[in-house]
Amino acid sequence: MRDHAGVAAKMFKVLAGEGINIQMISTSEIKISVVIEEKYTELAVRTLHDAFVDSGAQPPVAEA
Repeated sequence: MRDHAGVAAKMFKVLAGEGINIQMISTSEIKISVVIEEKYTELAVRTLHDAFVDSGAQPPVAEA
């Protein structure tokens, strides 16, 4: 994740925009994992898919 600055911030902003509370966050160099309430699972997946895939979004520019 260190080479893709902004991915975590975008993910958190997208989830917050839908009112999805993140209960736990775990990160590594290659992934971000979050724990949310089960009832928000489908909404979270669809919303994140729209934000990162359907929008044709380019990955954030790596910081030097």
